[in-house]
Amino acid sequence: MEFAGALRQAIQASGLTLERIRHRLGRRGLTVSVATLSYWQRGRSRPRSRTVVVALEEILQVPPGTLTDLLDDPAPTATPVRGGLTAGAPGPGERGRPVRDLWPDPERYTNLVGQLDRSGDHRLERLSIHDVFRLDEARRSWTLSVRSVLRAAGDDIDRVVCVHQTGGIQRPGNTGGPANPGGSGDLLVPGDHEPDGAAEAGATAGVGNASGATVTGAAAATSSATSSATGVATGLASVTGAVAGVDHASASGGGTAGLADVRYCRPGRIRAEGGLMAFELVFDRVLSAGDTAVVEYEIGPIDELAHDSYDRRFSHPVHDYVAIIQFDGERLPARCYGFTAESSQSPRQRLGELWIGTSGSANLAVGAVRRGIVGIEWEWH
Repeated sequence: MEFAGALRQAIQASGLTLERIRHRLGRRGLTVSVATLSYWQRGRSRPRSRTVVVALEEILQVPPGTLTDLLDDPAPTATPVRGGLTAGAPGPGERGRPVRDLWPDPERYTNLVGQLDRSGDHRLERLSIHDVFRLDEARRSWTLSVRSVLRAAGDDIDRVVCVHQTGGIQRPGNTGGPANPGGSGDLLVPGDHEPDGAAEAGATAGVGNASGATVTGAAAATSSATSSATGVATGLASVTGAVAGVDHASASGGGTAGLADVRYCRPGRIRAEGGLMAFELVFDRVLSAGDTAVVEYEIGPIDELAHDSYDRRFSHPVHDYVAIIQFDGERLPARCYGFTAESSQSPRQRLGELWIGTSGSANLAVGAVRRGIVGIEWEWH
């Protein structure tokens, strides 16, 4: 949950009025107006003083860190929902890392998401993101289905930005096993409202989401070596590329090729370049604080070869994340693993081996994802 939502709940639970909170802050030598407190809990602005937020935790009688931890750009951590997975502890350089560093091509990411309306993204709580990634029997194309549940932490929010990667990206070697010759992605529940153009969460799939997810493989490495125009994005965002039929030369992003079966919303502006696609999903109504929205969409099929991983890049906290990898046909990978990473340049840390069932699928379920990359990788015989 983002800061605004956590603060609003803490105030409601305390039974204190904003005037009483202002008065108690004043007795501690801290001057904060009622209007400012109102803005903070509605997500219209954020505190700049950590001292004030520490005092708020004491006044509202919530555990230390309940609010202060949400001031920082959290490090990538994933608390397992099901047994057998343990996420690594945050590293020393995780806090304060720009969202765009979650992607291999930060400049391209910043340029694309900067052309979209992300004014409400920082006021959206990401309740859940569910990805279903399907790899065809010949391992020559993939399809991504995304379902995201959002809740408004402020008023007048009408859209979310999504980013996905489809071009080849060469990623750092996998510390949990043999390096995969590919790249990586997240649901940009999408779009981080930051000066550097960060987007929320996205998935990257394929060679290279608003949430952003990424898929990588041998073909991805080849593609990235031959193409200088490769990008990645995050958020409740979706990634598509030239192979998806998007007109990359069009600044208006008028086409929706590659983005299919949009449900409970409609596509807004679309921008695509160099294997990276960012787009707006406009809700079917304008949200007020506390309102929820569900968006669903599909991307693909995208023609790519021999993918060996899929991941999502989180720039905003998400309560619940589920990724399902569906392998069509009778040939299944030898092993499947969950993994996390701090950034696009960081090594992957394996969480544990995942079971591939008789349905030909494997799944990873994690809760309380804060920031970073979470995904699944597999090894063929």
